[in-house]
Amino acid sequence: MPKITFMGAGSSVFAKNVLGDCMTSPIMENSEIALYDIDADRMDDSKRMLDAINRNLGNKATIKTYLGVENRKEALRGANYVVNAIQVGLYRPCTVTDFEVPKKYGLRQTIADTLGIGGIFRALRTIPVMQDFADDMAEVCPNAWFLNYTNPMAMLTGYMQRYTPIKTVGLCHSVQVCASHLLKGLDMPYDDTYQWKIAGINHQAWLLEIRDPQGNDLYPEIKRRAAARTEKHDDMVRYELMKRFGYYVTESSEHNAEYTPYFIKDKYPELIERFNIPLDEYPRRCIKHEENWATLRVELTQNDKLTHERSKEYACHIMEAMETNQPYKIGGNVINTGLITNLPQNACVEVPCIVDKSGVTPTFVGDLPEQCAALNRTNINVQLLTIEAAKTLKKDYIYQAALMDPHLQSELSIDDIVSLCDDMIEAHKGWLPEYK
Repeated sequence: MPKITFMGAGSSVFAKNVLGDCMTSPIMENSEIALYDIDADRMDDSKRMLDAINRNLGNKATIKTYLGVENRKEALRGANYVVNAIQVGLYRPCTVTDFEVPKKYGLRQTIADTLGIGGIFRALRTIPVMQDFADDMAEVCPNAWFLNYTNPMAMLTGYMQRYTPIKTVGLCHSVQVCASHLLKGLDMPYDDTYQWKIAGINHQAWLLEIRDPQGNDLYPEIKRRAAARTEKHDDMVRYELMKRFGYYVTESSEHNAEYTPYFIKDKYPELIERFNIPLDEYPRRCIKHEENWATLRVELTQNDKLTHERSKEYACHIMEAMETNQPYKIGGNVINTGLITNLPQNACVEVPCIVDKSGVTPTFVGDLPEQCAALNRTNINVQLLTIEAAKTLKKDYIYQAALMDPHLQSELSIDDIVSLCDDMIEAHKGWLPEYK
């Protein structure tokens, strides 16, 4: 019976997706599920929700809870799969800090969880916790696979893969829905017989090919329709990047607006309206979630007839492939090691991977189109320097990561970037180790 440990089990909706998938799977339905969190109320909500689903599916899974750091090692002991969905510092206080301190410098953000000053500091406060997970796993479940869903994906996954012995793959939601989202927005048909290929880095991977069942290249028609779509919509930044760089990018426009220097500019405020950019989008989502949680909580925790339908998440497919040795293809985040030949070797890249009983085997991509690789490298610079900061605890690497960030470069002076980093370090006291 496989054991699945879910780190950050208080994330009830996501826990339902991943663990609900497992409980509805004929291969994984008898698993032992260990729920781990540091918040008793949030974990209790998830336990009641999952117990109801399990009961309605015949009580085939065994579900146990483990609360607090003192019980973390027991939650991990003997695990075959560890799913990571933690958010260190939550919305309050840490995400609020990530948005409000930069505003004092005139710096605006949309999501702030992957790159930019918000992404840098989210990584710096999360990596020490993940190092603790890795230390425990090396002792009590050294052969387990660590399935990381937490952002910033490339920084956290890259750190785990380079500096811990734990078998790690990073998983994102955007790869498997990229092609269908693009075609749906352009009123073009799509089903599972369409062929596509994606590679690059997390949140900035490129749809390199997209073909219909007859093998026809759909990009010419995609670009024609995108150019003709004149009404305001939520994909305008991605369309502009496709127009200028030739390929559609995996993650949403609100994300990609802050990964480049072109869209959120104090000097050109009209760009916000032109490209329909939702500033402060992530705080707005968090507040809306808090407002809606009372109703959703009742639905998830007090519904005796609660059921689950298989989601699009990769996690259960990965477990099934490893348990049965039946191969399954995913888009995974792995260390480059020559997979994408015009990106740095030590970068964490997102490429097609084959999963079976031997683990996750990434596939060779070769060169990306040079312009796509060039844009990726601007983001990789920040990722690698942030990882160095976390590994060495040297403050200079924090400054250098921020100084290389495309959005920060386009808006602030060197002195202001360094000052902003110092203010962020001060505001994060208690959430960061001591930097020298």
